[in-house]
Order: sequence, then structure tokens, then C-alpha cells
Amino acid sequence: MAEIVYPPVIAAARTLFRVLDYRFHLEGTSNIPTSGGAVLVSNHISYLDFIFAGFAAVPSKRLVRFMAKEAVFTHRISGPLMRGMHHIPVDRGAGAGSYATALRMLKAGEVVGVFAEATISRSFTVKDIKNGAIRMAMATKTPVIPVALWGSQRIWTKGRPKQLGLRHVPITILVGEPFHPKRGEDVNQHVADLHSSMSALVDRAQRTYPEIPPGVWWQPAHLGGTAPTPEEAAALDQAEAEARAKSS
Repeated sequence: MAEIVYPPVIAAARTLFRVLDYRFHLEGTSNIPTSGGAVLVSNHISYLDFIFAGFAAVPSKRLVRFMAKEAVFTHRISGPLMRGMHHIPVDRGAGAGSYATALRMLKAGEVVGVFAEATISRSFTVKDIKNGAIRMAMATKTPVIPVALWGSQRIWTKGRPKQLGLRHVPITILVGEPFHPKRGEDVNQHVADLHSSMSALVDRAQRTYPEIPPGVWWQPAHLGGTAPTPEEAAALDQAEAEARAKSS
């Protein structure tokens, strides 16, 4: 497919990263194959995560096609960019179409990016994850590659004012070992293994982060921060879902 939009967007992002002096630490990027299909599964802590998870694939010279909620594609600014980069819109009420598109792209040798938690984690720990990434990998005989992001929540996350001009932010991107779910194997076991792998990567990213001040909002509660606990975050998510349902 023609790549008119994606390369200039990456170039613009890299220029912005330099201007803002983001301090990247990347590990394991060689785990992303230089050719062939793969399912890249990242934790989700920020509205900007698709940019940073996609950045993990730059050393392998791959472009990641992210599955993202349909509202991003109908937005007047982000919509043309998302469509131009051939990302995959997800209608949460009718996901079969996006799933079929993702399968087609994987079979064509593309890297498909998935945020398996479905929504941003307010606790900054890995929430329960959906099984779609595992099922896609099984159906297309492609590897699953876990990715951990840390630091992006400081720039723009759920329930906090965005700080797009924040400078000198350390951004950690860890890419884990790929694994290869096969048809006929236990999907739930693979989901549990993926959750464990992502959680371990996220924990390592958090504990090795250059800045670990106590009591800050962007640090998880179990590491001394004031972010909601997973239980408190689940209650907030539930209240938000109920409010959304009432207004629709």
C-alpha cells in the first residue's frame, strides 16, 4: 500500500521529540521482525501511546497499523492522518469488521498494534486484557510481541490536563520476547501468559525509570504514587461507563 502519510508523520514526530528533548530509553527493539506479520501488544497509559509504541518498530523499519476506536477516525484533525497511515478503526458495537481487516493485514505481512486493555489504565498497572490479539496471532500464524511504555502518562492521560509542551520527559519503551500461539492451544492460558509478560515489562520500566519521586500522581500506588489503586480505577471506569450509557 502507498505510504504517503506515515513517513512524514514519523519524521515530524522525531523532530518534535528532539525539540521537546524527550529522553528515550529503548530495549528489545530487535524482537520486532524486519519482515512478516506480527501482533504488537502494548500497555495503555496515555492518549499518545500509539506514537510511542509505533516508535519501538522504527529500528526494524516497520510501520505499525494500530487498532483504535472509531471516534479517532471521525475527528476532523486526527481522522485524515489515521486513515492515511492505514490504521484500523474499531467499532466497539460491531468489531467483526475491524477484526477481519486486522487479519487481512497480518496475512499480508503487516505489523498490527493492539492495546489489549481496550482503555487507558488509570492505575498505571496492566488491566485485564482481551483475547483478540491472541486469536489474531493464532489465525494468522504470526508472533505476539509484548511492549511496555512508561513516561507517556505524564504528557496526556485520562482525567488529567494534557501537557503537550512538557519538556525533558524520560520515555521508556521495552519490547519483550515474542511468543507464538498456535491453533488448538489454550487461548486463556496464552492471555494469562501475555498479561504476565506485559506486567513484568511494565514493572521493570517503572522501577528503572530515571525519575521515581514519591507521592506524584503519575506513579502507581504500589510504588508510592498517588494514582488510583487498580480497585479504585475499576470503580472510576465503571462510573464513567454508567454515565456514558445514561447519556446515550
